[in-house]
Amino acid sequence: MRRREFLALGAGALAAPALLTKAQAVQTDWPNKPIQITVPFPPGSASDILSRALGAPMGDMLGQPIVVENKPGAGGAIGTGAVAAAPADGYTLLMATAAHTITAVTMKKLAFDPRKDFIPVIELTTMPLVLVVHPDVKANSVQELVALAKEKPGGVSFASSGPGTTHQMASELLKLTAGIDIVHVPYRGSAPAQLDLTTGRVDMMFDNIVASIANIRAGKLRPLAVSSKQRSSILPNVPTMAESGYPDFEVGAWFGIMVRAGTPQPIVDRIAKVSGDAMRMPKVSDLFTKDGAVVTARTGDAFEKLLEADYSRWATVARESRIQIE
Repeated sequence: MRRREFLALGAGALAAPALLTKAQAVQTDWPNKPIQITVPFPPGSASDILSRALGAPMGDMLGQPIVVENKPGAGGAIGTGAVAAAPADGYTLLMATAAHTITAVTMKKLAFDPRKDFIPVIELTTMPLVLVVHPDVKANSVQELVALAKEKPGGVSFASSGPGTTHQMASELLKLTAGIDIVHVPYRGSAPAQLDLTTGRVDMMFDNIVASIANIRAGKLRPLAVSSKQRSSILPNVPTMAESGYPDFEVGAWFGIMVRAGTPQPIVDRIAKVSGDAMRMPKVSDLFTKDGAVVTARTGDAFEKLLEADYSRWATVARESRIQIE
């Protein structure tokens, strides 16, 4: 063997352990300082409550404090953009919601790419939406609501927690699917939307079961259908949208963790493992399952499949409904 070939072979043999040592160092050294979960919505929101519930058990497992920082605004784009600009080192996590995929197809000007700039780590939980109407609305089913809307084009209004939210997009999807003309009335959050819905200023709304259940139980709102594949355990007598004649109508308000693209895979895997374990703890999961949410803890391809389905569906709805947010 020539001396040059021998030296090259020797260098390659030495490089392999060096690369292995570097990969092992990533696994063993991380984390060595506090980790931040960025919530792109205000304190008290579902994503904020979930982040804070996960923080303590995740911190215990990782041996470092978990700090929750709220960066609301622009439908979640401000906080999401901050994570996109952070180092890809696993110390800044994004508590993403279904708004992440909607933003990608409805906002013209973004300083980041929702698809390319993030790694989807784990979908933690999903909350079905419920279609509710004010008790004065003369509809006891989705079919009757659609018939009412067809009798009075533009005469039925729907509330949302803001432009480009899951609440608006679900109603826009029904509007397209059923071929009805209903009018969007956006609010700054679910609470004011629910307030006007219960007083009859607007007629209908798709909202999280968590946000609606108290008004449903008090008789202030009438539920017509849930948006999940199966009926909700806390609204067992309310049919699904599929049972109501819309077999492809499945919309959920999901929550999951993402990190900046380029984050080392060993760190991604560890975040997925630790956050999934924390989500399954009764003291965390019970906060959401008691109100109808479902713990999913889907990682890898399963989470990616959900995202791709959302991107495709909301792109179609945004295009056909001409929804563009500046």
